[in-house]
Amino acid sequence: MVWEEDFVTVAAEDSQGFLVQFVKKGEQEGLLQEGTEEFFDASFLKTAVLPVNGKLTLLVGMGEKSLDKMKVKELAAKAASECQARRIKEVSMDVSTLLKEQGVEAVRDITEGALLGNYCQIRFGEEQKEEKPCKIWLSGIFSEDLSHAKSLVKEAGALARGVMFARDMVNLPGNRLRPEEFARQVMGRMEGLPVECICYDRDKLKEMGMEALLAVGDSSEYAPCMMVLRYQGAPGERRITGLVGKGVTCDTGGYCLKAASSQLGIKGDMAGGAAVAGTIYALAQTRAKTNVTAVIPMVENRISSGSFLPGDVISSYAGKTIEIGNTDAEGRLILADAVAYAVDQEKVTEVLDIATLTGAVVGMLGFSIGGVLCDDESWYEEFQRAYDVSGERYLRIPFYEEHEKMIESELADVRNMSSDGCGTITAGLFIRKFAQGRPWLHLDIAGTAWVGQPVFAFQSKGATGAGVTTMYQLCCRKEK
Repeated sequence: MVWEEDFVTVAAEDSQGFLVQFVKKGEQEGLLQEGTEEFFDASFLKTAVLPVNGKLTLLVGMGEKSLDKMKVKELAAKAASECQARRIKEVSMDVSTLLKEQGVEAVRDITEGALLGNYCQIRFGEEQKEEKPCKIWLSGIFSEDLSHAKSLVKEAGALARGVMFARDMVNLPGNRLRPEEFARQVMGRMEGLPVECICYDRDKLKEMGMEALLAVGDSSEYAPCMMVLRYQGAPGERRITGLVGKGVTCDTGGYCLKAASSQLGIKGDMAGGAAVAGTIYALAQTRAKTNVTAVIPMVENRISSGSFLPGDVISSYAGKTIEIGNTDAEGRLILADAVAYAVDQEKVTEVLDIATLTGAVVGMLGFSIGGVLCDDESWYEEFQRAYDVSGERYLRIPFYEEHEKMIESELADVRNMSSDGCGTITAGLFIRKFAQGRPWLHLDIAGTAWVGQPVFAFQSKGATGAGVTTMYQLCCRKEK
């Protein structure tokens, strides 16, 4: 992916080049030249290239309904991708009609949408030509809003690059992203930024007693590791947010082998870890005034002569014993050790863990809504404000004492598999047991981290980068 920062820029006035104009349905008649009305009805995301006031213009339909943040992103993504497809090198995008409905804050969504709409997967082959997106000048912004609009473009550019990094990692084939290579990629992305990067190798993990992580990771000849990323943008603050992301770069399911029909998706089981890394990158790029420590356990879950088995009882970093009910419930095992470490050693004051954790959440919420569990009302309210800004969609799932009983074990302190369904709830509650009473919030993005076909115009087939924008806004709460 191309990483240059200046593809979207605020313009003081319209340029004389190619134009993009967004048109509300019902308002296009007075805009179009006589004889061209039949070519463009302004339905949502419909496009046409027509002459407007003597200039060749890409018209993008806004539809009839009022816009929300996701639709604004989609409109910008559609416009940018259409310009890219036509090999247009530079364009003036008149955003006045979008700002009329959403205000200047919509510049953030427009910028994100325009950049993400041009994302292309990394390809492997003889031809690996990569074309730069066209330069976009945002026009139609009131002069008194220009300064704020420029800051929004800068922030959104960093966020989009964080999302694209997450997409790149998730889209890489498993044999191109072993755990230690994943760590190297993350370290490379943090170069030159105020982020302290530490990577614990297999020997260090054994010394630390990360037994649940190693129960999974030692099944592969490709060594497990664990990354810690420390960003201190507010050194005087006591509050440290902990972000913990699942980093299973290859998940066969172990001895509870996944069905052949789902094997092609096993490379993307590190989307939570990739999202956490993308978030830290964006925070560091914008020099956000907040303190965040990220912990990313990185493993492969394979079958070998020494792999853990259903029925085993293993230990963990926290000292809790775990009965293994299913070896394909491995993500919660590595997250348990990582969450316990974040609380015990990194002294985080609240925890958010994010993972492609359960198929149950996909059955419940599909491919556009993430599942949330949280045990602290104040922490959840902050998260809700964050996704109101990001535009991502989440639904809070309730839980009660009866759900906690479903992961009780007769042999150990806890069982890694529910005894009676409620898979999304019980998976989250398993991780909660290792948060040591810290405010805890769990994101299950199994349905939203990957799309077979794009749900929104700013997505492409494959990884979505789910979670990056919301976690960024959550960590930036002190600036809101």
